[in-house]
Formats: sequence, C-alpha cells, structure tokens
Amino acid sequence: MSSGPAVRAGTALSLGSLALVLRNLRTLRVPDEEGTPTREHVAVLLPVRDEADVVVACLRSLLRSADRCEGPVDVLVLDDGSTDATADLVRSVAAADPRVTLLTGAPLPQGWLGKPWACHQLAEAAPVQASVLVLVDADVTVAATCLPATVGLLRSARLDLVCPYPRQLAVTWSERLVQPLLQWSWMSTLPLRLAERSPRPSLGAANGQLLCVDAAAYRRAGGHAAVRHEVLEDIALLRAVKASGGRGVVADGSSVATCRMYDGWPALRDGYAKSLWSAFGSGPGAAVVAGGLALAYVVPPAAALRGSRTGLLGYLAAVAGRALVARRTRGRTTPDVWLHPLSVLLLDGLLIDSFRRRARGDLRWKGRPVTEPRSAR
Repeated sequence: MSSGPAVRAGTALSLGSLALVLRNLRTLRVPDEEGTPTREHVAVLLPVRDEADVVVACLRSLLRSADRCEGPVDVLVLDDGSTDATADLVRSVAAADPRVTLLTGAPLPQGWLGKPWACHQLAEAAPVQASVLVLVDADVTVAATCLPATVGLLRSARLDLVCPYPRQLAVTWSERLVQPLLQWSWMSTLPLRLAERSPRPSLGAANGQLLCVDAAAYRRAGGHAAVRHEVLEDIALLRAVKASGGRGVVADGSSVATCRMYDGWPALRDGYAKSLWSAFGSGPGAAVVAGGLALAYVVPPAAALRGSRTGLLGYLAAVAGRALVARRTRGRTTPDVWLHPLSVLLLDGLLIDSFRRRARGDLRWKGRPVTEPRSAR
C-alpha cells in the first residue's frame, strides 16, 4: 500500500527522534555512585503541604544519604499550611535527628505561586556556609548514594544546576501510559550536551523532584524570587541560571531516586491540568506540539494498520525509542512501549483538558488556585 505525505513526514519525524535518543544515550550524564563523597556543606530543602503519607519515608532516605557525605548536611523542611499530620511527623523525625529543622511557612504574598514561595523561604533559611542547595519533593525517596553522587556530578561536570531525573514509578493504567513520557520527551527532543551550555530558553529541561544547584549560581540568577509566578518553576529556574551565565541540564537519576508522582487517574489528570497549558509557551505553540506528536506517533501506526510499510517503519522506530529510554531509566518495556500511540493520544487529551480548565478559571493545586503568570506580576 502506498503512503501519503503525512505518513512519510510522520515516519521521518519518528526516525529522527530515534536517532536523537541513540545520541543522547551516549552522552547522558549519570551520577557516579562510586565517587568520592562530598566534603561541601549541603542544604537539603524540602517543601511540604499535606504530605503525611510520604514525608517520613522521604526524610529517612535523605538522612541515610546524608550519612554518606563527609561534609555537613542540613535538612530544612518547610510546612506550607498542611491540614494533615505532616508537621507533627516532621517534628518526630527532627526530635531524633538534629540535622532536620522544621520551618512554618509564611502566608502566600501577592504575585507568588505556592511552591516558588516555599522554596524561596527555604533558600533564605539555609545556612550561609552551604555551597550547594538540593531541592527535593516529598514524594521522592532517595538512595543512600544520592546526595554525594548528585553533588559529585554537579562538580565533576562543571555544571551550576543538575536535575537527576528520578525513576518514575507507575502502577495504574493511566500512570503506565503517561508517566514514561516524562523522560522520553526530553531524551527524544533535546540534544542534551548542547542544551546544558546553551542559554536558549527552548533548550532546557528540568525536574523539581530532585534539583541540585550551586548556591552562588542560585543567588546570581535571582533564586526563586526570579520565578515567583511560574507554574513550572523548575524549568524557569534553570533558564534563569543559564541567563545569568550558568550551565545546567537533566541527568539520569533512576539509580539514585524514585518517585511515584501521581496515584491514579484523578490525581494524574489534575496534576497535568495545572501545568501543561504553560509548558509550550502559548496556545498556538501547544497546538503545534500536539499536532507534531500526532503526526509522528499516531499517523504512522494508523497507516500501518492499513498495510503501509512506511507507517510500520515509523511505528517501530517510535517503539524502539520508547524501549531504549525505558531500559535506561528502569521503566517498563513490554507491553507498555507498544502502546505508545495511545500514550501520545492521552497526553494530547490532557493538554486539551488543561487549556479547557484554564479558560474556565478552574486550575487548582493542593487547595490553591493556579493564577496566570501575567496577572501575578
């Protein structure tokens, strides 16, 4: 069966994506778990809001990792208005280990979103002697090697900011379809070595689940005050660091941290709704991305079902790219990677839902409205 121009174009995009995955796999930064433990003063910053189910496991893992560091480690936790037992649980850990300090968050000022404000308060409270700041989300569990290996990567690669991307735990059907796209997205679209030194905003990917930044570079970039109104504050902080002359990039952190970001479809849908609308710069930009994803990863397999060999080639290239990323990042392969077209369709649907909720003024996260960046200035 002959293939039309859309099938040929989609297959070409899919093959190009696979080629970039292969290139990135050769140059991907990975924390060295066998490296020399850091002697630097490290401040670990943990913002929490209604995290009673996960905060103790996160803290205990951080303290085990702090034991591997040869320099001092301070773990600062900021309770951002929790309504559950989060603060009490943190106090119980702090009572047993003086390295943990619990802070109570101040009211949210006008012009700030919740997470940047919490991170700003933590950074302001960090010891002035701390040369490295490590920001962690409460749903992350780190390996004992995490802190020394992460700081070691920051220094050995001469970076100012690095995000070792945790292994994403996916349990339910929606998580298994969508969450693997996180690592795959930057592995298949971003030339990583170019991205880490380029100041271009489009060449940047970050992950606030585990973010390590040189303290001086953080201050030069303006810290979280410079990104106070950003929904995707992690990417915005990376861009600010680069704009001030620094270098930064994502890395493969699947061996040093794990994260179950959402626990099922309702949480996943709400989580993506709050941020997807802001991920591509504008509505037209998002439409171009959604259309490009469909062209590359839905059109070829649809044509393959009608007997197109070109479409089959495009589908197999997409599956191969997903499988290679999954193997590297300790994700699932079979049968998940074969459902890549469904994953892309679901992601496009989540993008549409995010813009729909934004138009209705219905964006909320953890009980707070997610305001527009421009109106927050």
